[in-house]
Amino acid sequence: MNRYHLLHATEFHYDGPVSESYNEVRLRPIHDETQSCLSFRLLTQPVSRGTSYRDAFGNWVHQFNILPEHRHLKIEAESVVLAHDAPQPSPNGMKLSELAGHRAELEEEFLDFVVPTAYVPHLPELDELAEAAQRSCDGTISGFVQAASLLIHEKFSYVKGATHVNSSIKDSLSIGAGVCQDFAHLLLGVVRKLGLPARYVSGYMVPESAASPDAKLQEVIGGYASHAWAEVYLPDSGWIGLDPTLGMPLGLQHVRIAYGRDYGDVAPVRGVYKGHAGQRLSVDVRVRPALDDDGREQISENTASPADSPTIPERAQQPAQQQQ
Repeated sequence: MNRYHLLHATEFHYDGPVSESYNEVRLRPIHDETQSCLSFRLLTQPVSRGTSYRDAFGNWVHQFNILPEHRHLKIEAESVVLAHDAPQPSPNGMKLSELAGHRAELEEEFLDFVVPTAYVPHLPELDELAEAAQRSCDGTISGFVQAASLLIHEKFSYVKGATHVNSSIKDSLSIGAGVCQDFAHLLLGVVRKLGLPARYVSGYMVPESAASPDAKLQEVIGGYASHAWAEVYLPDSGWIGLDPTLGMPLGLQHVRIAYGRDYGDVAPVRGVYKGHAGQRLSVDVRVRPALDDDGREQISENTASPADSPTIPERAQQPAQQQQ
């Protein structure tokens, strides 16, 4: 088990006054049998009073409003997470040839994670990837999903800026490149084509050693950025995670924040505001091993009440953060 201290700071800088900013964030780590969220704190500047709830997928969502005029908004989430060993597929697992007999059952139980979505349409081009993964695997369902993850890692180039936050798999398929958000979507598309439920995972990738991080890993996270991968449901093993950006199964370095059908369900920060001002987004994620006194139980949010503000007759959307 590994314990991490996480600090995720998102800042919006405006070139003029804005007001009536309405925001929701998904930044509190998942707490379940394979990961423990030991503490969480959410702060904003200007200060605000937050509310929270769980969405349809069980993710924590925090909402807050900044009503007075402001030229800067900072959202800072701090947490301590204990990561356990990730689940592994059963040895000598179910054969791929047996999957057809389970498709109706899987679709009935996990329909949201099987049907196509805006980011992950069921394109004909995915058939070629699915067939290639079937040819190279050992004939088991777990072997197929691992082969599909490795195939995406080898076939597509990791290129920052090749796609944008609203890109679907059409873009990465056409140019043969993308970032982790695209690779996760591609893996979802390939395995869903065969009827396997698969979900998008938003989180962080932590270097194994802060002193000498792996070069490829450092390239992927770009100095600690929000990361993404996929989890696939195997009829004989349950949910298992795969990181197609790195072409490998999950380890203790993957910290999960939220699940969804695709990126649209789990954007870390989303919001709108009123004003004519332009905006600039910056994101800083810092991760370090947690000290003993970091593990205290703490679930806190902002406590200051927002004030009224004059209306500016235009509403703009906060720029979304692409997961690298």
